[in-house]
Amino acid sequence: MNRNLILACVGAAIAVAIAIVLVLQPGREQSGDLTRITFATDWKAQAEHGGFYQAIAKGYYEEAGLDVTILQGGPGVNVPQLLAAHTVEFGLGSNSFIPLNMAQAGAGAKAVMASFQKDPQVFITHPRPDVKSLADMKGKPIMVSDATVSAFWQWLKSKYGFEDSQIRKYTFNLAPFLTDETAIQQGYLSSEPYMIRQQGVEPQVFLLSDYGYPGYAAFILASDRIIAERPEVVQAFVDASIKGWVSYIHGDPSAANELIKRDNPEMTDEIIANAIRLMKEYGIVDSGETETLGVGAMTEERWRMFYDAMVEAGVYPDDLSVHSAYTLEFVNQGVGLDLKKELTGE
Repeated sequence: MNRNLILACVGAAIAVAIAIVLVLQPGREQSGDLTRITFATDWKAQAEHGGFYQAIAKGYYEEAGLDVTILQGGPGVNVPQLLAAHTVEFGLGSNSFIPLNMAQAGAGAKAVMASFQKDPQVFITHPRPDVKSLADMKGKPIMVSDATVSAFWQWLKSKYGFEDSQIRKYTFNLAPFLTDETAIQQGYLSSEPYMIRQQGVEPQVFLLSDYGYPGYAAFILASDRIIAERPEVVQAFVDASIKGWVSYIHGDPSAANELIKRDNPEMTDEIIANAIRLMKEYGIVDSGETETLGVGAMTEERWRMFYDAMVEAGVYPDDLSVHSAYTLEFVNQGVGLDLKKELTGE
């Protein structure tokens, strides 16, 4: 799971080389009557990418006139850099920091859709009576990654009074947590809690979004150039992706799951089923504003709330143009609502 919360400054040469090869393939612009698209994800294939794989499996991209290839991410893949170099048409941005960091860096790309209405970042503890909310963690040691310290940790300091003296280094190794019943650590909703349960421990899980953290997540990112020159392609990709997510969450996800397991053999049916269950249970994809605006929704109010919170926390200057990080041109049109009604009967 990609937990890079800030724009990386070091390129991934191998990933860029692969992407350039894809771009230079003859006939990439058109494949018959279809426009060929490469979409770079932020990590290896998983249920959190399920809507995009479902759009391929169900033919939604093809119906929209697109021939889409998903380029898997990994530890060294820098999606913003691939976009800035125009070596892919679209990329997946993990969280709300990515578009804002791109805007601050003048990277020439922005968010055009938010697949996740809630960022799946969590804190995890052992069962304990003294911690029943994020506020209860104030003053207690917490294991967080270096990237987190510069990102949502600053929000926790501003909103809940956390202090840097609480920080303990998280290296994505669960052993320190499993051996210390007083430990608190960061995690991803469908990842660390699942692995901890596999070790016989039932953790307490605190989703930051349920405590006021305002960020979206799993953005579709597009370059300013393709938005300006080929808005119809952007709209087609967004609309088909929305339908893919609606079908994946509310319909039969098995077709997409087979593609996910093909691309990432480490994925099992159990891991995928757990992630889908949690995305439904916590309303990660479809909740709140999506019920009327459609999956993928973004609003000025939510973006402003996130930006203002991060300015207050000292993450961003107060003169950054937040509107350069996103556009609402391609979302909030109710796409997929009819499909959802068809699939759920509601």
